[in-house]
Amino acid sequence: MSKADILAIDPSDQMSAVLDSCVLFPMYLRDTLLRVASAGLYRPYWSQEILNGAIRNLIGQKRMTVEKANNLETKIKQAFPEAMVTIGNQLIDQMTNHPDDRHVLATAVVAKAEVIVTENLKHFPASELEYWNVKAISSDSFLCSLYFLDSERIVQVIQRQASVLKKPPLTVEQLLDLLRREVPEFAEKVSSSLL
Repeated sequence: MSKADILAIDPSDQMSAVLDSCVLFPMYLRDTLLRVASAGLYRPYWSQEILNGAIRNLIGQKRMTVEKANNLETKIKQAFPEAMVTIGNQLIDQMTNHPDDRHVLATAVVAKAEVIVTENLKHFPASELEYWNVKAISSDSFLCSLYFLDSERIVQVIQRQASVLKKPPLTVEQLLDLLRREVPEFAEKVSSSLL
């Protein structure tokens, strides 16, 4: 990861970020991102269309039943009621990034979010985001940026996440091994903090 991949975050100003459906899909990554938000390290945002994409993929790839996926959506909305952003088609039509992800950029514009956290970076070229003062960043770079901001609190979040997992129960290192699939550099940084 280069220095350019790390966000310059002012510790006195809580950053806001739109979470794309692709980062809400993997279970342990989603849990980590939402727990870090609950810890106050950033404000998350999404639209119904973003949530629909995550839920549709969870059901379509048979990761969850329809009932469990709908229950997850309800829990996310209850935990973060201020995160839901409503966007209009007129604004979506003004976006010039990849057509499949214009609603995500429009969500960031309405939310006044500085960042879109996504693994689909090719759909968000910097030239198409610059006018809106938005950057697209991978979940690994995003979590690493937050780690640099407050490594102690991040480690506490991961320890707490591991402590509440019951099906299956996981140690912190086992959780980090699972997170390495999605966010390898972040998992490595947290692991090295535990030594």
